[in-house]
Amino acid sequence: MPRRRWTGPLLPALLLIALTPLPAAAADAAPPPGKTAEVTSTVPLPSLRATTTQVASGLKRPTALAAPDDGTDRLFITEKSGKVRVYHPDTGLSPTPLADITSAVDESGNERGLLGIALPPDFADSRVLYLAYTALPDGAVTLARYRLDASRLEVLLSQEHAEFSNHNGGQLAFGPDGNLYWSIGDGGGSGDPFRSGQRLDTLLGKIVRIDVSRGCGPLPYCVPADNPFVDTPGAREEIWLYGLRNPWRFSFDAADGSMWIGDVGQGRWEEIDHLAPGRGGLNLGWSCYEGLEEFPDGDCVPGEEHTEPVFTYSPYIGGCSVIGGHVYRGREHAGLVGGTYIATDYCSSTVWALRPDGSGGYEQAEIGEMPTQVTSVGTTADGEFYVVNDLPGGLHKVSFAREEPTCRVDRTVRAWGTGATVELTVTNTGGTPVNGWTLQFPLALGQRVVSDWNTNLTQGSNLITASNAPHNAAIAPGASVTLGYLTEHTGDASPPVRFTLDGDACAVGR
Repeated sequence: MPRRRWTGPLLPALLLIALTPLPAAAADAAPPPGKTAEVTSTVPLPSLRATTTQVASGLKRPTALAAPDDGTDRLFITEKSGKVRVYHPDTGLSPTPLADITSAVDESGNERGLLGIALPPDFADSRVLYLAYTALPDGAVTLARYRLDASRLEVLLSQEHAEFSNHNGGQLAFGPDGNLYWSIGDGGGSGDPFRSGQRLDTLLGKIVRIDVSRGCGPLPYCVPADNPFVDTPGAREEIWLYGLRNPWRFSFDAADGSMWIGDVGQGRWEEIDHLAPGRGGLNLGWSCYEGLEEFPDGDCVPGEEHTEPVFTYSPYIGGCSVIGGHVYRGREHAGLVGGTYIATDYCSSTVWALRPDGSGGYEQAEIGEMPTQVTSVGTTADGEFYVVNDLPGGLHKVSFAREEPTCRVDRTVRAWGTGATVELTVTNTGGTPVNGWTLQFPLALGQRVVSDWNTNLTQGSNLITASNAPHNAAIAPGASVTLGYLTEHTGDASPPVRFTLDGDACAVGR
């Protein structure tokens, strides 16, 4: 089986975080009117803290949310059964649905139902919703237009999906080009049994791009002439990207039009992809690869080039499904998180923060926790963040604050051949003594710990959990402890790029 040839951004480079705090006024300053989308914060990611405040309850398995840019400050929230609910910050959750398509929706199985919603730029005039759902009677993944003025559902595009109830995708979003993008999973089951990811004759395992502003011939939509496979024999012309497993949530950065995709993994790796604007036709790897690792018995086509993810994580410590989010482009927290991509995980609730580092890599940090079982991250028309969670069915507003790390980790690496020793110095930069500690960090792919010192260390997948030894359990404010390990590697001897001490993100020194 040939080795994969990657295109696109490289893996995160070494994360070197400035340790000198910015003045609080600079960190919190709001951008001038009309400049919000251009703000990129320089606050180190470990200095950020995400929190949530519940603002509504009573939703029944909410799946997605969208905001009309019509001056009403409303949020539209889809429920799995087929209803679209309305929330307003002044009046709360309306008891009357905006739309109800339950008679058309197959919600059998955990992953079927009404899954996505998108509003066209002219929503204020057109009064049209675009909805993605699994349809009765056989669970076909379906894209439809719903006309609010007429309470009429018009099916635009459908893909058979009868064999398994999982991996339906379901994200809808209008791109900066005005076209509608739709994600569809690989057809379900385990290990891509239909080899859908790498096939071009099916919409399964793809992100689709169509023009819904008009119809072409017998189709109620048009295929853009610059879609990458319009001239490929046997290929579905609607395909924009392929090689995806279950791209549950993707989004576009309002500032540069780039695309961020959270693709749910098989079990070893969850991944996030970041693609430059207009990069149609890319192969994102599944099922030849899961994340950065070759997938056993996967579908590898000789000579194929694949675009690598910019971030992967192992679900070993409780994660199960990445929930792709958005780049923050609001005003309220622009000085803190402007230009930062925020995502989470359905099971672990970890808040992931990613930001391009200007050198081809990405800074990364864990900056808090979301409520349990978040299914979607959405934004208001002004770019502020909300999330919905599956059970018990709530809507939560997301806020950000600056909270300086109470720990710093400095790294020393001595590499040779296929081995390396890594020494970590952990400093208590807070004002409270640490009595008993656990340090967690990921290793680069292909590294395996052989031995360790001054710690009790375990490795699960690529994630290391290092706990104190009896003689170094206490770390006074300003004091440090040193620990280390010997690792085998397959070519990448780089040190860890992020750390948490007792669950809190640490600054990373040399």
